[in-house]
Amino acid sequence: TIVEMIEQGKPCAQIAQQLQAVESAIESAKKALIHDHIGHSLEETLKASGPKGRNVLRDFRLIAKYL
Repeated sequence: TIVEMIEQGKPCAQIAQQLQAVESAIESAKKALIHDHIGHSLEETLKASGPKGRNVLRDFRLIAKYL
């Protein structure tokens, strides 16, 4: 673990690299969770609205990639 790396006196650069990797993984997981939740919510809401609803959902998913 990162705490063990600190306790073992590993080089600061290695620890910083591992911390960055952890932060990146958490950020990716957070985005995946939010995208999944929003996608399911929109899908349920727009399902009954036919082709127009599917187009709205498609457009939203495209834009959401940039969040």
